[in-house]
Amino acid sequence: MMSQRKWAVVLAATAVFAATIFAVVMQVNLHATARDVAAAGKAPAGASGYHVSKTIPVGGEGFWDYTTVDADARRVYVSHGTHVVVLDADTQAMVGDIPDTQGVHGIAIASEFGHGFVSNGRSNNITMFDLKKRVFAMNGRSGDITAINAADGKVAGTIPVGGKLEFAAADGKGTIYVNVEDKSQLVHIDADKLTVLHTWPLAPCKEPSGLAMDTKTRRLFVGCDEKIMAIVNADTGKVITTVPTGDGTDANGFDPGTGFAFSSNGEGTLTVVHEDSPDKFIVVENVPTKKSARTMALDLKTHNIFLPAADFDAPAAGERRGKMKPDSFVVVMLTR
Repeated sequence: MMSQRKWAVVLAATAVFAATIFAVVMQVNLHATARDVAAAGKAPAGASGYHVSKTIPVGGEGFWDYTTVDADARRVYVSHGTHVVVLDADTQAMVGDIPDTQGVHGIAIASEFGHGFVSNGRSNNITMFDLKKRVFAMNGRSGDITAINAADGKVAGTIPVGGKLEFAAADGKGTIYVNVEDKSQLVHIDADKLTVLHTWPLAPCKEPSGLAMDTKTRRLFVGCDEKIMAIVNADTGKVITTVPTGDGTDANGFDPGTGFAFSSNGEGTLTVVHEDSPDKFIVVENVPTKKSARTMALDLKTHNIFLPAADFDAPAAGERRGKMKPDSFVVVMLTR
């Protein structure tokens, strides 16, 4: 079991300051499976079919950030304060724990090289664990990107960008896209040359956080403040359209098998959007989840969605949010 193994190597914090999340650049085609939508390419009649099918108790103390599914290895990695909880994607059993990841933000899996990486915001370093291509750490405080060779964990270089960097998405063709939250911009990066190719404004999108991509149609799904999702042409940077979402978005996803794009919203909903065509997008529904479930991870094999959440006390006067209730941390699973 994973909890019985000794997790290797904590990389020094050289050029890595409070890394937010990673993008793994691989030459992959996520559209190998046929879309299970109607022949006309429209969303299924009525609701998306998604519903809460299980709430997985985790407990313990500490906040959370991003969650990652390794669909091939059938593992779900859940950030949880000072450690990463590992779940079996099929049984939802807790099968391991990666300790000493202080202030963990995100987890990236490089299956080809047998390594995974965890960004530790509080201790300003990266933990590499056994599980193999290059991963990128978006450094929110220093406004740059650190490229790390997944095979050996060595830093390959740093890309200066500027601003508060948020989520990233890879296109499978050697480039990545990164949200710049405080500038409301999208940055396009050459993952091989470690250079900035383009910087695009995202108006009317403000404070972009979550990001996902349809690599076939070259469309990016950007989670924005003020309850909207921006759909962006990945080649030109043009905002094609926006669609309404729930409040408090912090992560997005796209399922090439269904044509659904997702926005996980802290208000307690999951917005489901269908890509009818590369330029037409329809909101299918807002699925009830759990209040505080602002981040998500999608299992591309089963189409299941995992959302971490917890219960909170009412905030005191002057507080933005109340205290997290002890042992209330859970992972909500949505299925169709």
